Amino acid sequence: MSKESIPAGLLMVGDVILHSDIITEYFCCDIAKCQGRCCEEGDAGAPVTMEEVEQIENQLDRIWPQLSAGAQAVIDRQGVAYADPEGELVTSIVNNRDCAFRGCRGCLLTPRPISCHLYPIRAKQMGQFIGLNYHRWDICRDAVVLGEQRGIHVYEFLKEPLVRLLGEDWYRELEQTAKEVLHTDK
Repeated sequence: MSKESIPAGLLMVGDVILHSDIITEYFCCDIAKCQGRCCEEGDAGAPVTMEEVEQIENQLDRIWPQLSAGAQAVIDRQGVAYADPEGELVTSIVNNRDCAFRGCRGCLLTPRPISCHLYPIRAKQMGQFIGLNYHRWDICRDAVVLGEQRGIHVYEFLKEPLVRLLGEDWYRELEQTAKEVLHTDK
């Protein structure tokens, strides 16, 4: 696939296809307002890789006392992850909605799964390419407002996890693409 064959609204940076709204839209988590509801609401856990499942399993002894009784029961029954209806491996959840690994002060996992660290961007392997989409969820509307107020675009807010996933060189290429896109939007 070449940059010329990418449909409108999508961009190609290296071997990554991303939606242009990752560059043009604003976002900055406002934890004080949302209280991390993205970890408490939803119909499935966070997507994880087999490597991340192993990392979570290796942390269980350390975090077990901090897990709720419900989380412990779910993990005892099905493990730290399960296949969702689409067949994707996701973290275990309690009461069909709450992340099993959310403690009273936030996530108990270190490092957090990349899908959590990247949120609201969702990454998906698409053949030889990685696809990145900006996932909009009404519980994040305060993050959009704060991002607009501070002038922080989605890709800027998520620099650390994007570098973690794709590397410094890729992120520099994204920044150059963003300059071109944002300059032409004015």
